[in-house]
Amino acid sequence: MERRSDLTPPRKVAAERSGWAFPLRLHLSVIIVGLLACTALPLVWMAYTQGKVTALAAAESQMRQLGLRTIEDYRNVFSSGYAAIETTAVVPQMLTPPPADLPAKRDLLLRILRSSHRIDGVYAGYPDGTYIQAVSIAANSAWRDAIGAPPHAAYAVRTISRVIGIPVTTWTFFDNNARPLAQRADRDDIFDPRSRPWYHAALQEGRTTAVGPYISAATNYLTLTFATPAAGQDRVVIGADVMLVTLGEVVDIGTVSRQAHGYVFDDSGGLIVHSDSAVMTKLRDRIRRGKELSAAEMAEADPTIPAVTNIAQNRQLPDGEVVRFTATGHQYLAQSFHADIAGLLKDYTIVIAAPLDDLIGPVERTLRRNLAAAAAFLAAGAIAAIIISRLISRSLYALADEARQLGNLEFRKSRVARSWISEVNALAKALGSARDAIWTFSLYVPRELVRRIVIAGQSAISSASRQEITVLFTDIRDFTTISEQHSPEEVVALLSTYFETLNMIVERHGGTIAQYIGDSVFAMWNAPVRDERHIENGCRCALSMKLAIDAMNAENRAAGRPELITRFGLHTGPAVVGSVGAETRRQYTAIGDTVNIASRLEGLNRDYGTSILVSSAIRDAVEESFDFAFIGTVSVRGRKGQTEIYELRE
Repeated sequence: MERRSDLTPPRKVAAERSGWAFPLRLHLSVIIVGLLACTALPLVWMAYTQGKVTALAAAESQMRQLGLRTIEDYRNVFSSGYAAIETTAVVPQMLTPPPADLPAKRDLLLRILRSSHRIDGVYAGYPDGTYIQAVSIAANSAWRDAIGAPPHAAYAVRTISRVIGIPVTTWTFFDNNARPLAQRADRDDIFDPRSRPWYHAALQEGRTTAVGPYISAATNYLTLTFATPAAGQDRVVIGADVMLVTLGEVVDIGTVSRQAHGYVFDDSGGLIVHSDSAVMTKLRDRIRRGKELSAAEMAEADPTIPAVTNIAQNRQLPDGEVVRFTATGHQYLAQSFHADIAGLLKDYTIVIAAPLDDLIGPVERTLRRNLAAAAAFLAAGAIAAIIISRLISRSLYALADEARQLGNLEFRKSRVARSWISEVNALAKALGSARDAIWTFSLYVPRELVRRIVIAGQSAISSASRQEITVLFTDIRDFTTISEQHSPEEVVALLSTYFETLNMIVERHGGTIAQYIGDSVFAMWNAPVRDERHIENGCRCALSMKLAIDAMNAENRAAGRPELITRFGLHTGPAVVGSVGAETRRQYTAIGDTVNIASRLEGLNRDYGTSILVSSAIRDAVEESFDFAFIGTVSVRGRKGQTEIYELRE
């Protein structure tokens, strides 16, 4: 099994292992948001669904209460009519034909109308054709136009009596307090109660009966009549009218919703009352013509009528039970009741229906607002999670950046502020200690060489290999003499400035200083980092070094410091490059004839009085880019054969 070298850079290993890794702030954000979502979302959803269930239950409860109130009002309408005729039928003064006991008759009938605004009129028909009727103009304004009532009249009493065998009709008008306002005779009135259906029905049945619905000849309204024969009197019938328009108002549940309606079906299953006035007008017009609304016409007038009709015809459905149905894509709640009044109207069915959305709409809107608020809080929690994660990761990112700089041997000022996380503070302190130690160590090791090796990777320098390189050697002329004439401190200060300048120029031209040998510099190109233009870069670096050193020497002369006249030797060719030395102490260098020739060329500058000597290999490779002067052919020490040398000029 292949074993990883102990000298593999930690940053490289971390990079190999972290291909799947994501930033810490992302992990923290996901964790915090996930925890928020896992706890908040189920609670919010449970509250929402439970709220909908509660809203539905509340809607059904509201529907039941509405149904009970509606059926109670429905019964009250007919009960008042029934009670009116039952009461009137036992009053002695009502049993004698007009004009006998006329004031008593008027007072009783007006008292009945004033006590129940649901009754349109109450009357009595007698076997001799006489008749007395009280109508409520206040409850039904159609009477005002039909009988020509005065403006302030609230009630009217019609009396038909016989004078010398001739029927005479008299109208008496009363205000709200039953005080008489006016009286007039009606010579055109040919009304005879004995010809009316209610009169015949009561006598034929011999008991209280209901007649209708029919269109009232006087008011043109849809009317239902209760009639009963008077007890102990032959052919005296007491009757009371209830307008079905008024009944429509009773079953009107439009206060709940504009789409909510009430319906009344007769014993044959026909719709006779609708709470919507427009539909009620259509019903009245059809009944007047003796026709019924077709199914298509009813569905056009109210799309819920077909479904409501089915509910009304379902005799198995218990009274008051809330059922659902769908019409025009909306769900409705409905209730049906089969209410009878003293055995009357027992086959009549009342249905009320309302859209489910309208019943639970306010609650559902509140739930949605709560859901939106919860989503907003969750979003705020997510934003807070991101902010918290950034606060936590900011110091770690700063530490990571500082570690990266440390890996690149860049020793900038630490920007890691004190964190409120103790572990981050401990890590920052440890990293600071490591930075100080590496900075101190870097003073003794060529920094650029280490940086280049780290950039190239351990695999590039772990073993020596043969490759093309360009080598540059520099040396200061008469450095021994300079050292003897100046103090060590002055020499060290001078060399520090000198080497710093050369190091910057080599780095700028993509080279690597492999060694500092006394006052000499050994630099190379194309190792450890590949450089396709290594020869050109080596030449430009040598020229830049000479220009920089000339400028430095001018400053040294002006300041009375010694000049550092530098000679350069440049050659390119194959060499063995890599890490050599003991297992525990290695050095990255280049070995071979190419290195030796570059070193010898630097030394030959003494013999020819030149500054930059290069080999023919350099000149042949970049002769079109630089100015070369032929110096001669020499025999390089330690190497067989002749070598052409050239001077690289500016």
